[in-house]
Amino acid sequence: MYLAVANIKRVFHNYQIKIEKSIVFLTTIIKLRMNLVIDIGNSKVKVAVFEIDTMILSIVCEENSFLDELKKISNKYQIVQSIVSSVKDIEEVYFEELQKLPSLLLLNSDTPLPFKNLYSSPSTLGNDRIALAAAAVSNYPQKNSLIIDAGTCITFDFINSSNEYMGGAISPGIEMRYKALHQHTSKLPLLSKNEVYKRTGFSTTESIHSGVINGAICEIEGVIAQYKKDFNDLTVVLTGGDTKFLSKQLKNSIFANQNFLLQGLNKILTFNNQ
Repeated sequence: MYLAVANIKRVFHNYQIKIEKSIVFLTTIIKLRMNLVIDIGNSKVKVAVFEIDTMILSIVCEENSFLDELKKISNKYQIVQSIVSSVKDIEEVYFEELQKLPSLLLLNSDTPLPFKNLYSSPSTLGNDRIALAAAAVSNYPQKNSLIIDAGTCITFDFINSSNEYMGGAISPGIEMRYKALHQHTSKLPLLSKNEVYKRTGFSTTESIHSGVINGAICEIEGVIAQYKKDFNDLTVVLTGGDTKFLSKQLKNSIFANQNFLLQGLNKILTFNNQ
């Protein structure tokens, strides 16, 4: 009797070990199934890998090197679906390689979206703004949201509490403002943004910094104030390349998220593969 019970325990123990190993094996396989997100911007390319909604890798690279980065990612992760967004025409040499990606979705104005697009000319709405709207409805559903993307341009995008994209505004970015002052005048120097600036410039350099930085901050603060007059429960998100720089300067309560656009692209990808 004792031996029979011992044998039964041994058999159950062996089965338990096999089941645990199988669970570990299946979990490993599931974790390896990743989403690849590529955002081709005006000046840089952002590449990210998502495990469901969690971003596990994010890199920023030059356009002429991002194909090499894609090869490294493909060797390391088991990519099962991909999305590519570009604010400009993709060069043929890149397009041919991108088409080799698994389950590729090329974002355009005809792509099904997780929100209602009320823009009067949807075919002209930039992919970056589409992705930001998708991130807003994903992270802040049924909320009035103003998304500010501070990059090459400063864009403002508004999504209402009914998850409807209403539109927004496009303004020159900080670097563009510095370049414009230099290129369209004969004597003003080309400067780069400086966190330390004076409201009243006591030299040409100080005046340029004041005009550009203070001007951009006042513009953003002003737009937020205008929207808050109509929507008391407004959620404001700041994203883009100048997020860290501007978030230190802004007085308004905002959510700073440099990866908001990438999260939006991942949301669109999963929405189209449900």
